[in-house]
Amino acid sequence: MSTRSTQIEVQVTCMRLEAEGVMSLELQAPDRSPLPSWTPGAHIDLVLPSATVRQYSLCGDPQDSRRYRIAVLLEAAGRGGSREVHTALRVGQRLTIGGPRNAFELQAADSYLFVAGGIGITPLLPMIRQAERSGAHWLLLYGGRARQSMAFVAELAAYGDDKVRILPADEAGMLDLDAIVKLAASGMHTYSCGPAGLLNALEARFAAEELASRLHIERFAAAPPAANVQAGELTVVLARSGRELAIPADKSILHALRDAGHCVPSSCEQGVCGMCETRVLCGEPDHRDMLLTEQERASGKVMMLCVSRARTPTLTLDL
Repeated sequence: MSTRSTQIEVQVTCMRLEAEGVMSLELQAPDRSPLPSWTPGAHIDLVLPSATVRQYSLCGDPQDSRRYRIAVLLEAAGRGGSREVHTALRVGQRLTIGGPRNAFELQAADSYLFVAGGIGITPLLPMIRQAERSGAHWLLLYGGRARQSMAFVAELAAYGDDKVRILPADEAGMLDLDAIVKLAASGMHTYSCGPAGLLNALEARFAAEELASRLHIERFAAAPPAANVQAGELTVVLARSGRELAIPADKSILHALRDAGHCVPSSCEQGVCGMCETRVLCGEPDHRDMLLTEQERASGKVMMLCVSRARTPTLTLDL
């Protein structure tokens, strides 16, 4: 099993309200030494004072090795992590982070279309910076509930109206999927992050137009099941003991293992942190995590037990 997270101590050096309900944090090493390098699309694990772990996209400048920037949306109906960031953290406080890691790499291309929905702008900001530096042609379509809720609008405006289109729903309506597909069909590689509804709609439209290879998305929650996933009960074989477990349709493999008395390390339980990564010895996983690379997924050798299931009736795990 691989270790995907390097623990680093950092200090909160700046907190700024970027929009209604969106707080950005600047993190630096306590001695101001350089932090590990990263590439656009990367994220970190933020370990909060309560020991809660949450994953946030890096949205600063990859060429600035002295500081990381993240932005956190306050989610009233969330699990409490964003509330802790907004109400409990203070400038000067020391925290631990894991990473950085990247499962949303920006591939080299001559032309990019960036599509952001709300807080989904965060992983796209450094991509835009890299595209601008490389001289590539690019366009950002940035949707949100209302202008006052959309972070980094002033920062993006510096690129000019010909490259950045701010499209609040209360002013411009919903993002035009037809226009997005048309731009992708013209040759633009599309990178999108935002709410599940937007990403699901884009996946469906791009698949229908046979443009799936030009769509790259980042989800804040586990992906929906594949068409040929085992929708009902799944059998998991534990290779070290030979024990077989029936996994109900409404329960994750991770939780079923725990209920059966097996201790499996985990943290985020959303397919992001990688702590529950487990070797697969037989069977085909249905990957719903946001961490494994396409090559790792294709190999079928590992899976995240918290969110992934199977395309075959049985999985044999190295447990």
